[in-house]
Amino acid sequence: MDLSLQLQIGGTFIKGPWCSSCWASPSSSTSLSLPRDFISSLFLHRRLTRRSCSRFRSCGTRLRRSGSSAMPCSSSETLTASRVDCGGGGGGGGGGGVASAGADNASVANFKLNESTFLASLMPKKEIRVDRFLEAHPEYDGRGVVIAIFDSGFDPSAAGLHVTSDGKPKVLDVIDCTGSGDIDTSTVVKANEDGLIRGASGAPLIVNSSWKNPTGEWRVGCKLVYQLFTDDLTSRVKKERRKIWDEKNQEEIAKAVKILYDFDQKHSKVDDAKLKKTREDLQSRVDFLKKQADNYEDKGPVIDAVVWHDGEVWRVALDTQSLEEDPDCGKLADFSPLTNYRIERKYGVFSRLDACSFVANVYDEGKVLSIVTDSSPHGTHVAGIATAHHPEEYLLNGVAPGAQIISCKIGDSRLGSMETGTGLTRALIAALEHNCDLVNMSYGEATLLPDYGRFVDLVTEAVNKRRLVFVSSAGNNGPALTTVGAPGGTTSSIIGVGAYVSPAMAAGAHSVVEPPSEGLEYTWSSRGPTSDGDLGVCISAPGAAVAPVPTWTLQRRMLMNGTSMSSPSACGAIALLLSAMKAEGIQVSPYSVRRALENTSTPVGDLPEDKLTTGQGLMQVDKAYEYLKQFKDCPCVFYQTKVNLSGKTTPTSRGIYLREATACRQSTEWTVQVDPKFHEGASNLKELVPFEECLELHSTDEGVVRVPDYLLLTHNGRSFNVVVDPTNLGDGVHYFEVYGIDCKAPQRGPLFRIPVTIIIPKTVANRPPVISFQEMSFVSGHIERRYMEVPLGATWAEATIRTSGFDTTRRFYIDTLQLCPLRRPIKWESAATFASPSAKSFAFPVVSGQTMELALAQFWSSGLGSREPTIVDFEIEFHGIGVNKEELILDGSEAPIKVEAEALLASEKLVPVAVLNKVRVPCQPVDAQLKTLSTGRDRLLSGKQILALTLTYKFKLEDAAEVKPYIPLLNNRIYDTKFESQFYMISDTNKRVHAMGDVYPESSKLPKGEYKLQLYLRHENVQLLEKLKQLTVFIERNMGEVRLNLHSEPDGPVTGNGAFKSSVLMPGVKEAFYLGPPTKDKLPKNTPQGSVLVGEISYGKLSFDDKEGKNPKDNPVSYPISFVVPPNKPEEDKKAVSSTNSCKSVSERLEQEVRDTKIKFLGNLKQETEEERSEWKKLCACLKSEYPGYTSLLAKILEGLLSRSEGGDKISHHEEIIDAANEVVRSVDVDELARFLLDKSEPEDEEAENLKKKMEMTRDQLAEALYQKGLAMARIENLKGGKEDVEGSSQKDKFEENFKELTKWVDVKSSKFGTLTVLREKRLSRLGTALKVLDDLIQNENETANKKLYELKLGLLEELGWSHLVTYEKQWMQVRFPTSLPLF
Repeated sequence: MDLSLQLQIGGTFIKGPWCSSCWASPSSSTSLSLPRDFISSLFLHRRLTRRSCSRFRSCGTRLRRSGSSAMPCSSSETLTASRVDCGGGGGGGGGGGVASAGADNASVANFKLNESTFLASLMPKKEIRVDRFLEAHPEYDGRGVVIAIFDSGFDPSAAGLHVTSDGKPKVLDVIDCTGSGDIDTSTVVKANEDGLIRGASGAPLIVNSSWKNPTGEWRVGCKLVYQLFTDDLTSRVKKERRKIWDEKNQEEIAKAVKILYDFDQKHSKVDDAKLKKTREDLQSRVDFLKKQADNYEDKGPVIDAVVWHDGEVWRVALDTQSLEEDPDCGKLADFSPLTNYRIERKYGVFSRLDACSFVANVYDEGKVLSIVTDSSPHGTHVAGIATAHHPEEYLLNGVAPGAQIISCKIGDSRLGSMETGTGLTRALIAALEHNCDLVNMSYGEATLLPDYGRFVDLVTEAVNKRRLVFVSSAGNNGPALTTVGAPGGTTSSIIGVGAYVSPAMAAGAHSVVEPPSEGLEYTWSSRGPTSDGDLGVCISAPGAAVAPVPTWTLQRRMLMNGTSMSSPSACGAIALLLSAMKAEGIQVSPYSVRRALENTSTPVGDLPEDKLTTGQGLMQVDKAYEYLKQFKDCPCVFYQTKVNLSGKTTPTSRGIYLREATACRQSTEWTVQVDPKFHEGASNLKELVPFEECLELHSTDEGVVRVPDYLLLTHNGRSFNVVVDPTNLGDGVHYFEVYGIDCKAPQRGPLFRIPVTIIIPKTVANRPPVISFQEMSFVSGHIERRYMEVPLGATWAEATIRTSGFDTTRRFYIDTLQLCPLRRPIKWESAATFASPSAKSFAFPVVSGQTMELALAQFWSSGLGSREPTIVDFEIEFHGIGVNKEELILDGSEAPIKVEAEALLASEKLVPVAVLNKVRVPCQPVDAQLKTLSTGRDRLLSGKQILALTLTYKFKLEDAAEVKPYIPLLNNRIYDTKFESQFYMISDTNKRVHAMGDVYPESSKLPKGEYKLQLYLRHENVQLLEKLKQLTVFIERNMGEVRLNLHSEPDGPVTGNGAFKSSVLMPGVKEAFYLGPPTKDKLPKNTPQGSVLVGEISYGKLSFDDKEGKNPKDNPVSYPISFVVPPNKPEEDKKAVSSTNSCKSVSERLEQEVRDTKIKFLGNLKQETEEERSEWKKLCACLKSEYPGYTSLLAKILEGLLSRSEGGDKISHHEEIIDAANEVVRSVDVDELARFLLDKSEPEDEEAENLKKKMEMTRDQLAEALYQKGLAMARIENLKGGKEDVEGSSQKDKFEENFKELTKWVDVKSSKFGTLTVLREKRLSRLGTALKVLDDLIQNENETANKKLYELKLGLLEELGWSHLVTYEKQWMQVRFPTSLPLF
């Protein structure tokens, strides 16, 4: 098949053939290209399906749609997102007070694109002067440089990513660092004389006789293919597969309807009972097929994997027949074997349907196979920006077409592309193993502490020891300040990159009607400073591109935007610099590279505080190159700065950040320690001892920040003092820098910088506390920042935005942000679209007494082409109800908690609402396994091998529930933690995994049953892991809302008097009420002592909302409450002697106890070996002679037979069961039992109650014996090859007689006994009726799936010849009953 793309862009045709004849292709082959328009799309750096861990946009993944299309020929809407961390998302943005970024970005009032400038705008390079640099130095295009792409994975078939500009392989390795594609191939099988092996899925597989395998050992494993696909690809494949399945199902429905119709035509009247049953059976077949269409859920086919060693390397082959419609396609023997990608650089494609490329890597001596696919198109797109090479159209080249890459997948497919600690650590190990020069990482998260955490430590070590240049995105959480994410915006050893958009990019890539007159930062690009005062953003680069995407998207290129795109743009540009330095013999150092970038960047904007948005400015490659050449002989030193308030040793920061009002009302003195850091291995005598620099110290404003004039700096470092006087500054943000200049070479520019950010907030003094900002004027990309000190006593704010004076639709970002010690930035955000002048109101929580930033931004592309500015009035009114306890803990007693409330600002309505809605049950591990990981991918740069601790917890659900593991020590931190990683799996007794997760656990709905939670922790420190062997985990499950009662008196919870509902708080006057514990009848069942019920309480209500919120979350601010479950009521002491036994003598009671003990002992005996079975039989015979006809003993013997494995002679085993069942039946006086059960009167005394229980137990034992006897008879019949003249055989009479007897005692269609009804209908060839009964049984199962029922269903479907349903059920069998748990 030859599919090609012919896509016209401005008169230029781009073509790309793809040959499908070989499904394992070398990476130099061209990618699949199907005819399809370019569409603009957003792909996030993290999984889109994960629910946000907080209400803030910094962790959220809410999607918005923008009406503008990104490509001229595209009619699809652009999917954008409300700002997520560091990924390729956001859709656009702007910065306040921006100016020209050089002559190339000067005023463009008459800006027009031609074909070449349009193509160039799709992959922007001119903005950072790459075009000039490559024109002057065409061979410095990245040659000799290797970049590690830490991202969502990579498609080796993607366009432009096959060879470098000088003909070398573009991709050196493709690795899944997360383990999401790992398959357990530890099972070894041997082929028979026909070359047949049994795959891990159970399917028979033929191996190719030409494959070399000296040992004859074949390692097998399997995996559900959808676990390797992205959600988008899975959705597309499901749609195609559903079409085919529907066609087959409709065909079978038509056949079944015809058979029913023919029957009705033949039998006009159906009076005979047998005919009625026959017609019911035919109707059931039709109904069943129709029902399958409604219940269809495609979990995907299973692929079998085979691994073997051919004497030289490990080889891999896949059987993908389950993906193909043609039975001759996808066979294992036809697969072109792969080996680890780095050896032969070959990849495979699963099928024509999915067009998804994959790579294979084998680890741990063949025991682990890694199938590498991407978890989103993001990673391929990023790689394309950095290094794509398109010989047919050089304007679409990436920044460094000569560079080579390795792809390190850190986005875990199991988590929808979320990064994990395991993925990050393994990626760094791989980058160092491949001697990479550069790393690009377009991922990130919010962080508690900047420049802190295990991954940060590992990166810093790699930068110092191996001179690795690490580049990362700053984040997509703007426009508020202090929104940079980790690690890119918060780590000193990483170059953090902001996102810039030029007029050409706006006109070409974004297809706006009229581009902005000047380049600017995207609105959503994260801003500095960090919470410890560092600048946050290092430099800026173009933040959008039309770059290659995976073949499975069915297009060659796609527009994405975000700091995810600016980071590889900068990384590619740095690759040009490293290429030049290597070619010219200049030593490479990340320290000197960063200094060159910062000191040669072009400022974006005229104001000093614009650096908080863009860093030092827009990078300029040609100038950075000249800088590196000029100062190549200068020491490669990182000037580490630590800043402390004079007289204090903690906290230590990297800059000065004065934000709170009290800190800005006086002068402060700071101590700055400057320590020169050389790379590891620097010579003591040649580098460290001679190092001595005379530095001239400068401040950008001596009136505010004063510094000494000079500093003599040696290898051991020096300190100096800085005095900051903010007392004369006006309201708003002010930015200054302290920097050091080399006196002997001032042209080097600043060697280090100390950022000084001062925010002067307004004081809200009026009462009620209202602050207004009137007639603010906005144009596209403009940002207004306002700072205010939140009044003491405020807990929430209500804001109103009013817009006027514009014509076309306007879109605004509205952010508020506050900082508190050891907390992530407290951020509230909203996006508002105004089609016409109007007003909108919002409410958000605030922290009393802390400075709050209000950032209002008109989206960068909103209003372009309009001459009318937007006039905005913004008003904020602060409200507050203060309480004496923010977190309420009810201790489990009957006593209530007294809550005191007051309004400090203005009168407020006190309307407390308290709800408990979750229960957390503490669990201790039942097993802890600590092992050393054996593969090279888990060995650190230091040589230490990483260890893994697997903790196993068990829990039971009495009813279906939504469950989430809660691990207080580890949850919600990826980068700001010293622990490496965590991952959990929840599985049932069938080994089916129902939930997986990491630091952000999610709720999963689980049916009733027993479960195992396995928690996987990694670190190289064995002592640290040893401390976690008894780690407490809470199993959190949702429960029905329990509304707590409020009282005005302390005895209210007991007396029920004095209910408290609402009150009006007057300023300065406290009021109190009591919060009562939940009543005992409201506590969830089966909740053990020590469990905690959790929920929330709110106290106030919105002034602009008349309705009172019935849930605390409906109100502006809520607080946590919890209730500790007290000890359960002790069981009543059992009477020493029951009334039943009171009439018996001591010897009689002793004999009864001895008998019951013997029977119990019999039930506990094992029967695993022949000797044990022989001993068991002897004891049975002995007890039967001792207690003849005792039903409980005979029932226990039957139970023992049923528990025994069937072994060799299955017929004999089932005959034993029949004999044992008959003995139980004979021991029961059925007439007496029937008479007793017919008597419906209630027992009058304990003796009667005990007799009733005894008779009911006897009935159950009788029913169980009849049921097991029927099953055994049916199985014997099946083993003998089917029934012989069932209608008239004596065997049928016995089966029917037994079945009829069972119907007297129980409902034979119930879940316990329904299987026998199914077998009966099957014996009578009423397969439709059998399926109906069986399906009802399965549907009524609220517990863990019963494998025998599904095997029975599969057999019925096979007998009916419904092959499409057989295939469907077999695939589901792999889901419900996997052979083993997946690897971590």
